[in-house]
Amino acid sequence: MRVTVYNCREFDEKELFERYGKELGIELVLCADAPDLHNICLAQGSECVDIITSRITRELMEAFHKNGVRYLTTRTIGYDHIDLDAAREFGIRVGNAPYGPNGVADYTVMLILMSIRKMKRIMERTNIQDYSLSGIQGRELKDLTVGVIGTGRIGKTVLRSLSGFGCKLIAYDLYEQEEVRQYAAYVPLEQLFAQADVITLHTPLTEENYHLINEKSIAGMKDGVTIINTARGALIDSQALIGAIESGKIGAAGLDVVENEFGLYYYDHKSDILDNRELAILRSFPNVTVSHHMAFYTDDCVETVVRDSLLGCKYFAEGKENPWEVA
Repeated sequence: MRVTVYNCREFDEKELFERYGKELGIELVLCADAPDLHNICLAQGSECVDIITSRITRELMEAFHKNGVRYLTTRTIGYDHIDLDAAREFGIRVGNAPYGPNGVADYTVMLILMSIRKMKRIMERTNIQDYSLSGIQGRELKDLTVGVIGTGRIGKTVLRSLSGFGCKLIAYDLYEQEEVRQYAAYVPLEQLFAQADVITLHTPLTEENYHLINEKSIAGMKDGVTIINTARGALIDSQALIGAIESGKIGAAGLDVVENEFGLYYYDHKSDILDNRELAILRSFPNVTVSHHMAFYTDDCVETVVRDSLLGCKYFAEGKENPWEVA
């Protein structure tokens, strides 16, 4: 079988793709660029296509279909960047490649600690040899209530990690799990907003929770609340977030994801003028830490997603049960 791999990174993925392709008996076509109508021809003759976070529109899905693609896998947990209606229309099955929860959970705890200890300001001062203390007094987790929205694999791991810090833990999820109750009390969402000093998001993006954090929900939060997002950018209304930071309602934020990041991350744009005003504003705040959708990025994660995305292709081609097929 043949698989065309887009967005293949030379420095960390290529060697893994070549190794696992050989082990699994898969012929690979490797492309460093995101799929577009110019390079879509590389998929011709491939039953499966392997992507990462590039937007797959109806137009691209139709082009894949015309080139004989029957299965598309994304080397991510989320798949909101894929037009699933178009996939169904053109008979293309879709799979993902979930990685272990520890990398994102570790990163989340790091962002929480950086935010409540004002680490961005501390590092900026240290870089210019300003060793003063005014304005960088932090808070301790033991004195705070942390609200976790979404208690799937990652949210649950965050709760387990935070349980050792002595903070009060509360959680919200549409589907409550008994295992979570050993770490946190489930509460209604409005109660979590009202009680939490730190709110961290670990839910997939759906039509129902688009802009879950908005003007109304922020108004119901504690003054000075800290917001952490390592899930999906569109869970937060950027304009509402900016307004609440400027007013002081939100005291700090740690953001690994932002709205409208597609086509921005993971490219070198240092000489470019970016069409993302909200990102520029958020980066300018001294109490907001922004990173480029990389909480997942660990040795274990990269190897897992390369291996499992190819295994998903192999299972599909052989008609076997595919644990990673999502649509």
